[in-house]
Amino acid sequence: MSATALAGAGALALVGAVVLVGCSGSDASAKDLTVSGAYIPQPVSADMAAGFLTISNPGSSQDELTSVTSDDGDITMHETNGGTMEEVSRLPVPAHGQLVFKSGANHLMFDKLKRKPEQGQTITVELHFAQSDPVVVKMPVKSATYVPKTGH
Repeated sequence: MSATALAGAGALALVGAVVLVGCSGSDASAKDLTVSGAYIPQPVSADMAAGFLTISNPGSSQDELTSVTSDDGDITMHETNGGTMEEVSRLPVPAHGQLVFKSGANHLMFDKLKRKPEQGQTITVELHFAQSDPVVVKMPVKSATYVPKTGH
């Protein structure tokens, strides 16, 4: 076989592989959740804190955050409606959208902490979802008055 024929066969095989990867990737992208803006304001209490972050879902199907765990203490999810804080067991992560945890709205509550989080430290949490694989997040402890540029 000539060098030109070999190159053509190689190019055809490469195009076929790219097409196959493109097809298989469309289902997987529905599960590619990302987390940004995670932080914990330095708490006043030694055993309780709040946490904030944004979960983005670029996929075409909704998922749900079902729990958050940490070796540093217990974590529950809360939403605030009309000034009333309520613990929830699940929160939707909309398709092509975001689940935002911010002050005065959805937030994480850290309870029974093993140590008081101090500015400059990080707390590692694991987010668990109904459909997607767990996501490990390192949440930096910021000053008690920290206000992120994203507004949450």
